[in-house]
Amino acid sequence: MAAEVERCCWPDQLADAVGDVAQPAATNILVLGMGNILLADDGVGVRLIERLQMQQRAGAVQFIDGGTLSFSLLEFMQVADAMLVADAAELGAAPGTVRVFENEAMDAFLRSSRRRSVHEVGLCDLLDMARLLDCVPSRRALMCVQPASIAWSNVLSPPVADSFDAACLQATAVLRRWGGS
Repeated sequence: MAAEVERCCWPDQLADAVGDVAQPAATNILVLGMGNILLADDGVGVRLIERLQMQQRAGAVQFIDGGTLSFSLLEFMQVADAMLVADAAELGAAPGTVRVFENEAMDAFLRSSRRRSVHEVGLCDLLDMARLLDCVPSRRALMCVQPASIAWSNVLSPPVADSFDAACLQATAVLRRWGGS
């Protein structure tokens, strides 16, 4: 069964989302994989960046296994022009559903519920700290995968594993638009 893949954007970003607006290449692209690989689907973000890193040319993008590191990731954000974050999140959708939220849509999604993550300090908190320091990347995207299980396991659940290729394609498309292919 194919994974459900959605792209979520505000109306003023629809042209950009479909690639109609030319953008200069980002010079510093950060890709953060969030989650705990010992909690089944919570580790999907880390697993995704491992795959993406193998597919990208050397030096084009900085990949960081953010795990559950929280505020220590701020130093990487401070120098990024663009940031893609991959994580498991409660989407209220079928397990394995993939959604990409870009720019203001990402901010709105994160603000809609402070605790969409099992991490003690979440991405929303990290972005709030970056706002205080005026270092939020001008281009940002959040790729979310609806988990089926966050029980103790180092294996992704079948629905999340089935959505893995679709999630990688979505992430690659975002990186290409930003000049990180």
